[in-house]
Amino acid sequence: MGRSRTFEWEDPRVSAGAVAHHSGIEFLREILDGRLPAPPIAAALGFTLEEAEPGRAVFALVPGEEHYNPIGSVHGGVYATLLDSAAGCAVQSALPRGTGYTSLDLTLKFLRPVTVDTGKVRAVGTILNLGRRTALAQAELLDSDDRLLAHATSSCMLFPVSSG
Repeated sequence: MGRSRTFEWEDPRVSAGAVAHHSGIEFLREILDGRLPAPPIAAALGFTLEEAEPGRAVFALVPGEEHYNPIGSVHGGVYATLLDSAAGCAVQSALPRGTGYTSLDLTLKFLRPVTVDTGKVRAVGTILNLGRRTALAQAELLDSDDRLLAHATSSCMLFPVSSG
């Protein structure tokens, strides 16, 4: 029996256009409150932004078969996407209005497998250092018992965002 999944997303240009008009934390809170659409990748993978405060961002995912690799566990790319999102949004949450970021690198350590039996996982991102041009953040992927499933560090480049 085949399996299928459908999902919908909103125009990503709406949120992208709002970056220049909000501080980073305001921008993330607009997404949390549903006033700005979440990015399409969140709909594609089925994860959500659950928390945002200055210097910290938390994403959650309930793993499903659609996240599996050929050997029957969640694909490392799903881990990486969650951890990159959490680390990057932790940086975003501390940025002033008119400043954006992009990930320069992501270093990941896989510690435990994730399957549908794992249940909801959370990627908790925090800033380690925020400079004028770069930032360093980390993210931890945790299960419901706060066991560490994976860890990542990310360097981010900061840059001005135009409102045009």
